[in-house]
Amino acid sequence: MAADKLRDLSQPIDVPLLDATVAAFYGTGSKEQRTAADQILRELQNNPDMWLQVMHILQKTQNLNTKFFALQVLEGVIKYRWNALPAEQRDGMKNFISDVIVQLSGNEASFRTERLYVNKLNIILVQILKHEWPARWRNFIPDLVSAAKTSETICENCMSILKLLSEEVFDFSRGEMTQQKIKDLKQSLNSEFQLIHELCLYVLSVSQRTELIRATLSTLHAFLSWIPLGYIFESPLLETLLKFFPMPAYRNLTLQCLTEVASLQFDNYYDAQYVKMYNIFMVQLQAILPPTTNIPEAYAQGSTEEQAFIQNLALFFTLFYKVHIRILESTQENISALLLGLEYLINISYVDDTEVFKVCLDYWNILVSELFQSHRSLENPAATATNMMGSQLLQRRQLYSGPMSKLRMLMICRMAKPEEVLIVEDENGNIVRETMKDSDVLVQYKIMRETLIYLSHLDHDDTEKQMLRKLSKQQNGKDWTWNTLNTLCWAIGSISGSMIEDQENRFLVMVIRDLLNLCEVTKGKDNKAVIASNIMYVVGQYPRFLRAHWKFLKTVVNKLFEFMHETHPGVQDMACDTFLKIVQKCRRKFVVPQVGENEPFVSELLSGLPTTIADLEPHQIHTFYESVGSMIQAETDAQKRQEYLQRLMVLPYQKWLEIIGQARQNVDFLKDQDVIRTVLNILQTNTSVASSLGTFFLPQISLIFLDMLNVYRMYSELISKSIAEGGPYASKTSYVKLLRSVKRETLKLIETFLDKAENQPEIGKQFVPPMMDPVLGDYARNVPDARESEVLSLFATIINKYKATMIEDIPHIFEAVFQCTLEMITKNFEDYPEHRLKFFSLLRAIATHCFPALICLSSQQLKFVMDSIIWAFRHTERNIAETGLNLLLEMLSKFQASEFCNQFYRTYFLTIEQEIFAVLTDTFHKPGFKLHVLVLQHLFCQAESGALTEPIWDTATNSYPYPSNAAFVREFTIKLLSTSFPNMTAAEVTQFVNGLFLSTNDLSAFKTHIRDFLIQSKEFSAQDNKDLYAEEAAAQRERERQRMLSIPGLIAPIELQDEMVDS
Repeated sequence: MAADKLRDLSQPIDVPLLDATVAAFYGTGSKEQRTAADQILRELQNNPDMWLQVMHILQKTQNLNTKFFALQVLEGVIKYRWNALPAEQRDGMKNFISDVIVQLSGNEASFRTERLYVNKLNIILVQILKHEWPARWRNFIPDLVSAAKTSETICENCMSILKLLSEEVFDFSRGEMTQQKIKDLKQSLNSEFQLIHELCLYVLSVSQRTELIRATLSTLHAFLSWIPLGYIFESPLLETLLKFFPMPAYRNLTLQCLTEVASLQFDNYYDAQYVKMYNIFMVQLQAILPPTTNIPEAYAQGSTEEQAFIQNLALFFTLFYKVHIRILESTQENISALLLGLEYLINISYVDDTEVFKVCLDYWNILVSELFQSHRSLENPAATATNMMGSQLLQRRQLYSGPMSKLRMLMICRMAKPEEVLIVEDENGNIVRETMKDSDVLVQYKIMRETLIYLSHLDHDDTEKQMLRKLSKQQNGKDWTWNTLNTLCWAIGSISGSMIEDQENRFLVMVIRDLLNLCEVTKGKDNKAVIASNIMYVVGQYPRFLRAHWKFLKTVVNKLFEFMHETHPGVQDMACDTFLKIVQKCRRKFVVPQVGENEPFVSELLSGLPTTIADLEPHQIHTFYESVGSMIQAETDAQKRQEYLQRLMVLPYQKWLEIIGQARQNVDFLKDQDVIRTVLNILQTNTSVASSLGTFFLPQISLIFLDMLNVYRMYSELISKSIAEGGPYASKTSYVKLLRSVKRETLKLIETFLDKAENQPEIGKQFVPPMMDPVLGDYARNVPDARESEVLSLFATIINKYKATMIEDIPHIFEAVFQCTLEMITKNFEDYPEHRLKFFSLLRAIATHCFPALICLSSQQLKFVMDSIIWAFRHTERNIAETGLNLLLEMLSKFQASEFCNQFYRTYFLTIEQEIFAVLTDTFHKPGFKLHVLVLQHLFCQAESGALTEPIWDTATNSYPYPSNAAFVREFTIKLLSTSFPNMTAAEVTQFVNGLFLSTNDLSAFKTHIRDFLIQSKEFSAQDNKDLYAEEAAAQRERERQRMLSIPGLIAPIELQDEMVDS
């Protein structure tokens, strides 16, 4: 009954009843009461006449929640229906809201008690303004300024309204208003700003009221980024702001305003004012925050306001220097003030707050990069054409040499943790293995590393001196903490490659010697773990040094072997990872007899191998075996290589023979879980060595290959039997998972070996035929849950490797995997994700290397292939969609060159075009934009070029005599897009399609044309469209990489994919 009364909007709404309903919704009553109240309020909100009750509700209710409900209704009408309302209703609502605001803000008591309500009314008023002003409410600003002068509380509220208006127009307008409307509002604000400016200055010069002055400063802050510059520099505004800066109540707001002014960029017209502002500011700052203050300590103990002041100060300095630092380099007085400011900023950079440090670091990186570029041109005589220019650059470098030296120490003290370091201190102060990478820290490390490399180039000697001095303090215990040693060693590792070789060698000899010594003399497991991780990180970063110093290399490797027995979390992992990294860069050193050695190091290592790996976990042993495989691969003598391989594999091979021998006597032996784990471990060890040895692994894999296939077949039968008996849940049991792991590892081992092996047909002949039934036949026979996706990737690798020689086997492969895999993956977009990707990779390999086999398929089978490709690029999973699109491009180019060209395009041209346009315009597939464009360009080229000699339309159903395929495609595309985009006119669509045909031969123009169309269409207008520009972004990344390669050390030597000469 009450609900029906509320729903009847033909008479004024019963406000007490509405209050009760709102109270029931927000109250603590039963769930049923809240649900019923919610239902009624939703119905009212959706009723198009409800807004007419808003004035009545606001006048009668005292309940804040009811007022907010009414204003919510009104906000919906203003946003979506305002311009459709009659003028008198619009004016009535506008005047009512203005009157309520003036009434409430004109009285101190009501303004404070109803503050939330007034704020919401302000927002509503600004929403109305976006429609009404300037065209239908020309005198809004003059009216507002007049009202502001009548009372200080009204004035304070007017400031809030002006601030909201500025934010709506300049900050939040994108996607909310048309570009023309935004332009009109900006022009109106600019032209009427004089009144606002006068009001602000008047308040700041006359008012004694703290809240009003704060509101005025806050409003000014919102305006300063866009107002005409004359209002800032040709008026008393700057002086007024600087007058308020020393006052604690206004300090932060004033500093924000000054920061906004500091960040403005334009010609040097106002340089003198900037210099004056900076100098006055620095004098005042010294009184507020004396230069001797320990800023990090003050920040840690300070109030929220004081901490905000330091944060704002960092922003002020960094933004001022980014734009105006050059004007402070002119006179001695300015230089003193500049150096003092840099001193403050360096001290602020030590504050223990991530956000403050990010602000400072961002600027240090810019400044140091700029100084480094000047330094480079100084070293390049051609660039410094005149001595005059050279001496200026030299003077500038000398000017900053003091701050740069302090900055080096800052970078060394605060260096972020690199990715390779696995050992961290947890919140309880314990040293543990890191479980998850912190991406923020990695980004910070990258910027700090780049900054420190520039600093190192600016003065190698100072960098070296500071690092060694800090290291010696670690030695004598004066400055010993885990964090100090960590940051120092991360800094030492990060500048790898930036020094010339002689200096780097001298520097590192001292560093490694001191670190090894520190490891010997320091007591305590945690301490040793920290030092160990730092030694490993540093040596891993300097392969050039290790290659040049065999004794150091051997000492380091033996130290790593020591660490492999250290069971402290993370130490063994890091030792194995570092060993692999060093071996990959210095592999020849280990197989060539070195001076003073009786045998190559690899031989010595193999003799002690069982002892070295005794304390390692299985996954660490695999990394170790991969490293030794990498050494053996560098041996050029085939006989020695085979002997080393045999010695390396003796432990796993003996175990394998033992297991196979017992299985021959009793096959059930292989069903034991511990035996299955051992088999898995042996296979993983073989895979690790195969990955680094490639072709040279042939003797070893030949020994176990056939037995391995037998184990594969047996385990497969066990899996099928378990699933047949236990149903689908059996595939989730630990026993079946373990059996499947062995199957997967078998496939991975074979795939790794064949992929890494050189292209020798006899290897293919030896390994492929025996796999046909145990692997392919098994895949076909199995239930879907027991099929291994690795089978698909293995045969994709085989086809990519042996290319056309596989043509005869393609029918068998198709028969075994095609139909049954399609049934698995086309039921939905979620099941069997691994099978999807690998299936399309296999199809692509077949299309690329064995295309004649595809032509031999029946038309029904080819339709299956094409349907599956379309299905793939519809997928929202990016890598599956891209694999599908690449496969489609491959098929199109192959069919284009074949005798079946006309037949293929007649069958599939329109379907492909339709499907590509569907994914191109649906906003879920933006990452595929580049490939969508390539497919469309190919299709339009085919239609335009006359390569298709027969009609691609069905002449039986469409008798219209089109003059050419191009004419038909043009008409078809216009119809297709007109249906898909009813919001676009026929002329716009026709213009777009004509543009496509005009630019078919120019990919860049074709792509730009499509991109513009997408952004113009409403679907894409308010979205993040960066994926449409992915190609340009990739080109920019490549340019950045080339720049980094040109500066020694910017890309760490260990990351360079070079075959370093280390003979």
